[in-house]
Amino acid sequence: MFIDSHCHIDSAELIEKGEALFDAMHAADVGYALCAGVSIESLPQALAIARARRNIFCAVGVHPENTEGEDPGAERLAELAADPLVVAIGETGLDYYWHKDRPEWQRERFRQHIRAAKLTGKPLIVHTREAAEDTVRLLREEGADEVGGVMHCFTESWAIAEEALALGFHLSFSGIVTFKNATQVKEVASRVPLDRLLIETDSPYLAPVPYRGKLNEPAYVAHVAVEIAKLRGVPVEEIAAASSANFFALFKAAAARR
Repeated sequence: MFIDSHCHIDSAELIEKGEALFDAMHAADVGYALCAGVSIESLPQALAIARARRNIFCAVGVHPENTEGEDPGAERLAELAADPLVVAIGETGLDYYWHKDRPEWQRERFRQHIRAAKLTGKPLIVHTREAAEDTVRLLREEGADEVGGVMHCFTESWAIAEEALALGFHLSFSGIVTFKNATQVKEVASRVPLDRLLIETDSPYLAPVPYRGKLNEPAYVAHVAVEIAKLRGVPVEEIAAASSANFFALFKAAAARR
């Protein structure tokens, strides 16, 4: 069984697929998926999907690219995370690619999410783009190692991977690992300890080969596992089993709902 540890099935593109989305998951042996939060306003839709299907989990957070809507503090995030269907805080983090001119605002939002994770005891889902050093620094300063989490869609160097691992974080790999020129991602995926490895789609974005450039969906996470298995020289079943076990070890609220 595979688990898509990070997707956005509450996006309009994937909602339009209806039952076909979940039929494809079943056919590809994708047993569970986690719908990461991008805004407070989108949380009700994600929760509605999770309430209707026991194999879907949610996280609450405001994506660092999101400049509109509610900008919650730690206590507000913790209040929303009290719902048993919410298994994590995020996605959150820093993105200096899209927001080069407002780093302090981003950093304060990130700090609030880390504090919410500590208030709730639920792990973090972290996004970082062109901000790896600041991301790790804030995680360290705010004591994020107390709750742990995952660096999702990991594309950074092995040096950054080691810093994240030292903080107790997992690394999650998306369809990017299947891209021909993604040499840095492939290197890290081949070296990360097996008990810290997760797989994801980040759908509807970043479809893996052979679907690159098309709409992504949770069923395609199996292609991520196949590529990582090739890189590590192990059977894909080993990657499936380890990443699934790691998912439930990290997201304990999800394990309680299995």
